[in-house]
Amino acid sequence: MSARSVLRALDKDKYDVIQIGITHEGVWLVGEDLLDRMIAGNLSGLKRVTLLPDPTRQGLYSFRSDDHQEILESLSGLDVIYPVLHGTFGEDGTLQGFLEMGEFAYVGSGVLGSSLGMDKAVFKDVMRSNNVPVVESVVLLRSEIARDMDGVLQRAERVAPYPLFVKPANLGSSVGISKCHSRSDLIEGIMDAARYDRRVLVERGVNAREIEVSVLGNDRPQASVPGEIIPAAEFYTYDAKYHDDRSQLLIPAPLSDDMVALAQSLAVRAYAASDCAGMARVDFLLDKQDNQLYVNELNTIPGFTHISMYPKLWEASGLAYPQLVDRLIELALERKADRDQTERRYHR
Repeated sequence: MSARSVLRALDKDKYDVIQIGITHEGVWLVGEDLLDRMIAGNLSGLKRVTLLPDPTRQGLYSFRSDDHQEILESLSGLDVIYPVLHGTFGEDGTLQGFLEMGEFAYVGSGVLGSSLGMDKAVFKDVMRSNNVPVVESVVLLRSEIARDMDGVLQRAERVAPYPLFVKPANLGSSVGISKCHSRSDLIEGIMDAARYDRRVLVERGVNAREIEVSVLGNDRPQASVPGEIIPAAEFYTYDAKYHDDRSQLLIPAPLSDDMVALAQSLAVRAYAASDCAGMARVDFLLDKQDNQLYVNELNTIPGFTHISMYPKLWEASGLAYPQLVDRLIELALERKADRDQTERRYHR
């Protein structure tokens, strides 16, 4: 859905677009009507392609079979890559590291910003070290959970009274997240989260409003007006995000001027502390009891459909979707030019 929206927004007179699809098995493909065919599961006739982590052979390569061998052939040069990938192997720094090795220009954060944004546990530690408020939490290892569930439960329950939230440390779209009101809920939540990551995060539950701010830029980032999510479920679950049209987006969020300024300031601070580039959406919890604002997480490749919060917040801030896409490509090329100034050899 995000990819389709970005493709619609790209100016066909300005950009020569090559779509690259990636299957669940990790096969990279190009071809006519690629997006529709991948959605339909009709991959016949599509061409396998790859990139090389070799800057002297930069570009897109296709595979050709010849006498029971597969031969790589140069297919096209690539000026900039626009990843529209959520979750692991997309926004966690792994793809970004691969692209860095090949010296490609690409949209979005680099290895560090991407991996920090994906790892909710380490992200919170970085926020604490920069005096950015986050809720209390503890990290549990899957090996500890298997070996000593009683000890794990005791550590988790020391975080705060119920309710507690349990999450995989590395994932997105609210997959594997549980709100736990009792020890039995906590056991179930921990076991579910451990399916998706070897590290599990347990956080104090906050009766909160969910506020989001979009950030755009490289070394001089700017923040959008804040928005608010009114989830259809008890919290913003996967279904509430993608399948339940009762969830509401309030843009701009009904906040005081002081709270708007605080949210924008904290969003930029979190972005800079994480060494983000290009874009990120910073999500907040605003405690309904004491009006305390907490940074909850940072998404380096946020949802990008035409109804997603990230582009809608920029639209409300005066930057339309097509111009936003143009700006992100400009920022990618700017970031690449900055990287190219780095010395890779030491000369005495």
